[in-house]
Amino acid sequence: MALTPRLELRQGQSLVMTPQLQQAIKLLQMSNLELQAFVESELEKNPLLERDEKREVQAASEVSEERDVASALKDGASAEERLATLDTDLDNVYQGESRADAANRAPAGPADSGWSSLKPSRSVSLDQDDLDIGATLTREETLAEHLTEQMTLALADPADRLIGQNLIGMVNEAGYLTSDPSQVAEMLGTGTGHVERVLGILQGFDPPGVFARDLKECLELQLKELDRLDPAMMILLDHLDLVAKRDFAALRTLCKVDADDIRDMIAELRRLNPKPGHVFGSEPVQPVVPDVSVRPAPDGTWLVELNNDTLPRVLVNNRYMAQVSRGAVRSEDKTYLSECHANATWLVRSLDQRAKTILKVAREIVRQQDAFLVHGVQQLRPLNLKTVAEAIEMHESTVSRVTSNKYMATPRGIYELKYFFTTAISSAEGGEAHSAESVRHRLRELIERETRGNILSDDTLVDMLKAEGVDIARRTVAKYRETLGIPSSVQRRREKNAFGA
Repeated sequence: MALTPRLELRQGQSLVMTPQLQQAIKLLQMSNLELQAFVESELEKNPLLERDEKREVQAASEVSEERDVASALKDGASAEERLATLDTDLDNVYQGESRADAANRAPAGPADSGWSSLKPSRSVSLDQDDLDIGATLTREETLAEHLTEQMTLALADPADRLIGQNLIGMVNEAGYLTSDPSQVAEMLGTGTGHVERVLGILQGFDPPGVFARDLKECLELQLKELDRLDPAMMILLDHLDLVAKRDFAALRTLCKVDADDIRDMIAELRRLNPKPGHVFGSEPVQPVVPDVSVRPAPDGTWLVELNNDTLPRVLVNNRYMAQVSRGAVRSEDKTYLSECHANATWLVRSLDQRAKTILKVAREIVRQQDAFLVHGVQQLRPLNLKTVAEAIEMHESTVSRVTSNKYMATPRGIYELKYFFTTAISSAEGGEAHSAESVRHRLRELIERETRGNILSDDTLVDMLKAEGVDIARRTVAKYRETLGIPSSVQRRREKNAFGA
């Protein structure tokens, strides 16, 4: 078959996602912390964006500035025209208000102004007496820095310090040594005994248990520091697998101690830190800030409100746009200003639609899970994305993005929006299905009430749940029990018999 060049014309369809559409989708699934960081970066890049700190603008000023902006953009494309050329509309991502949301929404407040007067920002002078420069430079000490500081005091020989510095570089965040001493010796051209000697010194550093190569050695170093490493404890460390299985009868036989001693030894192990390095240089724990709050209304319904503290307030500075456009002579400058204005307008609209969409989804979740808010987790209904999407007339993917990394503050606590979406477990009596989360909660309650002489097996739990109207299989009970971190009935019986519970 001869290969010859030829021209062909083919027709096809494809979905093209513009950068603006991708940005709108990313905004929708961002958490409030990620959104704050994104808006901060946009404020730095776009000179026409500013924070909406104060809203003291007169209507006459707005009309005048609108006239200036229209004049400034007359030679180039306007923001609306540029948005039209993007081949993307916000309606592709966010749909209009649904009938379900219109029935629940609160009366709209006064419309936000789209303008802001220029005011000089507060500047910080380095000559101020109350300015603490050190407070802006301090940070938490890392594990490597903490170990290096101790090494400079403990090791005087330069060769030992070189080995110690290499070993510190091979310690992970948990405090464990990730490399073998023989590899370090080969890399530095020294003997393994030399590296082991330096490692023995480093293993005495603070925090206790650092530079361990496995869990057993980590616990052993901490017990040695506490002067509790006796022969019985060494045997217990050699059989950590039996500790995990709660086989206390076998541990009593191996350690040659009674039940009280085994109880004390295991309690001592639990007080140790299996990851000693995590106390240094760890990232601060960010508290969960709810995006939506729910509170009861006087008429017995629920008020669903957005948390304004998590919503960035930005405006398009049209006054500055009009001012700089008058001095723009080159076409490149006019194009740049027009693009900045279009991007700023798009961002403001996207943030507004994002807030409305979150509120719309949250209201529908509250409507569906009203029984949970009143009676608790036992009344949590089975719910999926499709049900909510159909009620608010949106796509399932949009609802999925809205419920990611978003939290709701309710009278029963703070929950992620995805918590309210659970699978359904059919009823044994043919009634309404049960939520998987409520079944897990009931399973935990039954096991917590069991006594030493009445340990509930998985088969017994199945029978008890079926008697309560829950049609569930034994393997499902075992799966739910494992996700709750509850050991098997055999292990629970061993633990209760050993501890005399």
